Amino acid sequence: MPTNDEQKFSLKRRSVCASGVGLATLGPLGLAGCGGGDKVDPPLPAASAAAMGSMTGQQAAVGARRFVHPGLLHTQDDFTRMRTKVAENAQPWASGFARLTSNGRAQLGARPRALQTVIRGGPGENFAQMYIDIARTYQLALRWKVTGNKDYADLAVVFLNAWSSTMTAINGDTNAALAAGIYGYQWANAAEIMRTYPGWAAPDLARFQALMLNVFYEANHRFLVNHNGAKITNYWANWDQCNLASMLAIGVLCDRPDIYDEALGYYKSGTENGASSQAVYYLHPGYLGQWQESGRDQGHCTLGIGLASVFCEMAWNQGDDLYGYDNNRFLAGAEYVAKSNLQDATGAFYGVPFASYRNSHYFTASLALGAQGHHRPVWELIHNHYVNRKGLAAPYTAMMAKLLGPEGDGNNGDQLGFGTLTFSRDPVKPGAAPSGLSAIWSGRQMVLSWWGSAGASSYTVKRATVRGGPYTTVKSGITDLLSYTDSELASGVYYYVVTAQGPAGESAASGEAKGYAGVHAHTRLPMNQTTGTTATDSSGNGRNASLVNGPAWVAGRSGARALAFDGVDDYLSLPQDALADLSDFTIAAWVYWDGGRNWARVFDFGLGTMHYMMLTPCANDGLMRFAVTTNHGIGEQTISGTAALPTGQWVHVAVTLSGRTGTLYVNGAPVGSNPDIRHAPFRLGATSQNWIGRSQYESDPYFNGKIADFCIFRGALSQGSVATLLSGQPGSAVESPVSLDPNTGESIGVQQRSTFCEV
Repeated sequence: MPTNDEQKFSLKRRSVCASGVGLATLGPLGLAGCGGGDKVDPPLPAASAAAMGSMTGQQAAVGARRFVHPGLLHTQDDFTRMRTKVAENAQPWASGFARLTSNGRAQLGARPRALQTVIRGGPGENFAQMYIDIARTYQLALRWKVTGNKDYADLAVVFLNAWSSTMTAINGDTNAALAAGIYGYQWANAAEIMRTYPGWAAPDLARFQALMLNVFYEANHRFLVNHNGAKITNYWANWDQCNLASMLAIGVLCDRPDIYDEALGYYKSGTENGASSQAVYYLHPGYLGQWQESGRDQGHCTLGIGLASVFCEMAWNQGDDLYGYDNNRFLAGAEYVAKSNLQDATGAFYGVPFASYRNSHYFTASLALGAQGHHRPVWELIHNHYVNRKGLAAPYTAMMAKLLGPEGDGNNGDQLGFGTLTFSRDPVKPGAAPSGLSAIWSGRQMVLSWWGSAGASSYTVKRATVRGGPYTTVKSGITDLLSYTDSELASGVYYYVVTAQGPAGESAASGEAKGYAGVHAHTRLPMNQTTGTTATDSSGNGRNASLVNGPAWVAGRSGARALAFDGVDDYLSLPQDALADLSDFTIAAWVYWDGGRNWARVFDFGLGTMHYMMLTPCANDGLMRFAVTTNHGIGEQTISGTAALPTGQWVHVAVTLSGRTGTLYVNGAPVGSNPDIRHAPFRLGATSQNWIGRSQYESDPYFNGKIADFCIFRGALSQGSVATLLSGQPGSAVESPVSLDPNTGESIGVQQRSTFCEV
């Protein structure tokens, strides 16, 4: 089990070199090593080697996917729009084109300065020579597409051919990985534009594709697999994201679906910092998505936003919507970073909420003020997708785009620039309904968040007690943060919708969100069966658990039944996404632990060693521990007891979370608490490994003992109500805490009699 020094991670890795970062040299066939040149990378797994395929540019088996060309940052429809708008002298395209034509790198007459070996970081650094030539190639390609003047196309081809016939390696310290990522995706975009030009000979295109595969993709792949041998959270999001962008772009340019899908899969479900759920670390109310590097400095935040946006746009142009992935998670991050770097009318920076963040070498509890107010020309792409393409509101992104427009070149090679020309779109018709409404019971209040509509001036929240209404208005005139907290609710189930007010009046209602106030049954596994391979959920919610590898039905406490786990390989598995909409909660069970090694699990719900929530009878410090994390072991938020779970006897254990306050109980008495548990179960995402008796970590022992009456409640039971769970015999009729005050968690009267643990 990991501790705060992150002893474990999901991939086996060697320790970092020297100072803990690890020097590396990226060559045409891989990473040379740390310090003395020893290899830091183990041989590639067979599956990874197969995914890499031939490094000669030969296309792998295509399968069902067919790529659109040109189809990276710009499609042919995009170029048609640019040409038409510039010819009409329409704004803002005309001013964006003027920024391009006035740039020194967009002119005829320059000659390439191709290098055999590009060095970024360390002695002999020369990478600026390459990014200047990339900028020239890209800008010449744009001028050709907008004007039709082949002189620009011919010169762009000269640059592409010079580099593909000369360059063989990227070297340097660890920063060589940044060069492989940033300049890889930029070169691929310039080449993707030019591939449709008849004046670029097919053998020359093939040679350029070979350069991208043999040097850039090879380096991208090795970095993402091995991260220079570093711990899993060592490299910040932008390191992964530039390499993902390069990999995705090379997949399209070289017609390699395997490479494209490798990047896509990593972004959606990877375990390192550049994956979607790791880059946008924490969603605050109103879908303000705290960026992973927001406690580091604002320059790196805007870099990460720029890199993630080009990744999303390139995938969009191939039919994959990563902009909308996980309820527009990237937009949440973009809005947070934009707001962090904007000033209000008084000149003060806008305030944003902040959740503490820890990785393998850094901890921060507040927003970084370093480089605050950082302006980077990356916002037009994001604004035009979400607002003018999809009709969503993105107020802070829009403010950034307006502030920086018309966008010019790319800030010393970090991005390609000229987004006003290339990404501007005519606005959509206003009046769309809000979307993405959620209702989360947290801290005994219902917290609503939603996505706004382009052109809306305010929003109205409506509530009902039956599905579909009728609804009563509870709040109108909501502006700015798209969130509302509904307080002082009686225990029950509520249904919410939100409408937008705009130029044409009130919009249609959003989709309906269901919220549970107070305490409600979620899952109950009495484990009172005698046979079968399924532990039946008696709550009525259908969350039956599967017996895996043969846990045995045995006698339990006081004549009831239980499940016995052998400590070798058996466990219970609950359905996927078992905790997907759970915030405040109570988990309770009767446990008979036979002892054994540390880090066994009473339960462990998650999707691997990146996101999980667990309870162990004994951690390395000799204490019972609850932990939840969305950032591997290093990011655990914990509650420790005062001792290990007693062995050889039935013990009742419970964990509650109310808002941020988590409490651990043994036999009805609190034994530990933490007032800053921010990772409620719903923040774990789509959990696929929801286990009783087994850990997310393969090396941890399985649970050895018996478990009975495993219950999950929506809402946090009070101490008195937790004690009530101990008052009756299993299966007997006892008073149930079914009616609890949603503001205090205390019983307000017994409305029915029920079997033990049911509410």
